[in-house]
Amino acid sequence: MTDVPLDPIAIDVGGLVQRSVTSLYSHLVTRQTGRAVRMAIETRLAGMSDPSLSLIDLSEVSVLDFSCADEVVAKLVGQHADAEHTVAFFVFRGVHEPHRDQIQIVLERQGLAVVAETGEGRFELLGARTPAEDVVWHVVEERGLIADEEALHAFRDLGRHEAFERLVERRLVFRSPRSGQVHALSRLVSHLL
Repeated sequence: MTDVPLDPIAIDVGGLVQRSVTSLYSHLVTRQTGRAVRMAIETRLAGMSDPSLSLIDLSEVSVLDFSCADEVVAKLVGQHADAEHTVAFFVFRGVHEPHRDQIQIVLERQGLAVVAETGEGRFELLGARTPAEDVVWHVVEERGLIADEEALHAFRDLGRHEAFERLVERRLVFRSPRSGQVHALSRLVSHLL
């Protein structure tokens, strides 16, 4: 993928929990635990090139409470969304029912959204988003790749074109600085799944 100037990495949160807080269980149930895991993730990200794409794997996390969803998901995404000096993209893998509501609520409260794998090969947006952003994201997700000029025609409706640009700005899709093509994040991490 010479069009995509980033090399995705996978980060296993279950393993980080066991190493970071010396626990035999993959439970994220205290703010301190969540903070320790987020800091371990940020340490891994510090060595990444710019832009970076991380697949944050929650598959082995059996319990995730609201404070940890806030620390591990919302704060991680929020810090990198606001950072002008770093460009980071995230996909959260293994977001199942025990995690979903907590992640959805903390993201909505902070006006954030993420791409999440909620079933094998099934991706969706979680968090705060508009109906137009949902529609446009699903089109990009279904196609996998869309040329910038193609997007002008596909999202001719003003609200949908603005939604398309917001998805790029919010780092929920990736626009290649080389070609202008827009990629679904799920396709860019597919070899890590």
